Amino acid sequence: MNLIYGIKDKPKFGQVVLFAIQQLLAIMAATIAVPAVVNSVTGSQMSASAALFGAGVGSIVYLLFTKSSSPVFLGSSFAFLGPMFTAFGGAASMAVGYAGLIIGALIAGLVYVIIALVVKFCGVKWIDKLMPPVIIGPTVAIIGLSLAGNAIGDLMTSSSEGGSVYVCLICGLVTLFVTVLVSTYGKRMMKLIPFIIGILAGYFCASLFALIGKNTGNDALVVINYSAMQNVKSIVSLPEFTFLKADWAGVNAAYLLTLFVAYAPVAFVVFAEHLADHKNLSTIVGVDLLEKPGLTNTLLGDGIGSAVGAFFGGCPNTTYGESIATVAITRNASTVSIWGAAVACLICSMITPLVAFLETIPNCVMGGVCVALYGFIAASGLKMLQPVDLNKNRNLFVASVIFIVGVGGMTVSFGAVEIRTVACALILGILTNVMLSKEKDESAE
Repeated sequence: MNLIYGIKDKPKFGQVVLFAIQQLLAIMAATIAVPAVVNSVTGSQMSASAALFGAGVGSIVYLLFTKSSSPVFLGSSFAFLGPMFTAFGGAASMAVGYAGLIIGALIAGLVYVIIALVVKFCGVKWIDKLMPPVIIGPTVAIIGLSLAGNAIGDLMTSSSEGGSVYVCLICGLVTLFVTVLVSTYGKRMMKLIPFIIGILAGYFCASLFALIGKNTGNDALVVINYSAMQNVKSIVSLPEFTFLKADWAGVNAAYLLTLFVAYAPVAFVVFAEHLADHKNLSTIVGVDLLEKPGLTNTLLGDGIGSAVGAFFGGCPNTTYGESIATVAITRNASTVSIWGAAVACLICSMITPLVAFLETIPNCVMGGVCVALYGFIAASGLKMLQPVDLNKNRNLFVASVIFIVGVGGMTVSFGAVEIRTVACALILGILTNVMLSKEKDESAE
């Protein structure tokens, strides 16, 4: 891919600010959604702004370990939702549950450190053999396709009671089409910030409908909710950090074992997604990130960054496909932009009106953006399949298994441990590939 800015390029300060805001907008919805889901299930009061702060800190740790050589942002991981429910469900009190979130993230981080040490001493060649393009390509595609339902769900969802699905659809499509048109036909600078322009266009469209709806008494036209802005009581405030709520005295051996059983297996599963993300990103930036900065460094950055982020926000972090898609679509791989996004997360989490404004962005507008983001991830995976010979039964069956398992949304649970769709697809794809490894090369006969 022809990059406008390479990994080590340094755009002008004003451009970095815009690029940082764009990355922030791309990752924000999913990052703050994780604590919201945990709160709704467990009755806890995890802070969205603390999760944002944790994502920023985690990304900084990742950038330090990778020596600013891998342009991807870390945000709250949905894979750890089950273990996070367990942390609260197995706790003697809510305060112990917050301590459990931190301990669980440390366990997951330790798993990453162990895998990183194995990679350091054994190299990465075994990974290429275990997961060739016929496995990685479809798996990357599934990362995007498995999120398709979320994108369409948001696209058709109002942020205000009574909002019409048709108005949502209009606002979401305005966002999508403006993003696509700007990215394709815009001038150089506009091509670098298509999501900012698209979101602003969608936000303006939703606000216009809301203005008409309020003045005519037609609630169906109101799909945006400004209540977050109305509830602002201060300009600056520190997030409610997880470590401040934690009761360490209530942690016992049985609870520690419960956390280990919940978090450790999921960390191994998320390792597979880590590989797929970095393989995809390597294709985009034209550098094998498993070699430079090296899988050991990316794993250490991801694992330790996740644990540090959870100390503040409670949520284990992971590399975000939305961030990778932003790099691909804008062709801006500068890690300076990721540094800017991390700093922007820290700042935004403490500026109350700014956090409130970001929360008012309608679901349908973010859905329009996500159609482009998730679709681009899926298309990137299909692109990685191009050199694969699908006339061979082995390749055809491996890709088929991954696609059907992934699109079908297969998940498997063992108690509190859930193997999510992408991991299921990858594991079954690897097993199929190993089973068919002795297929004869018909072209040689």
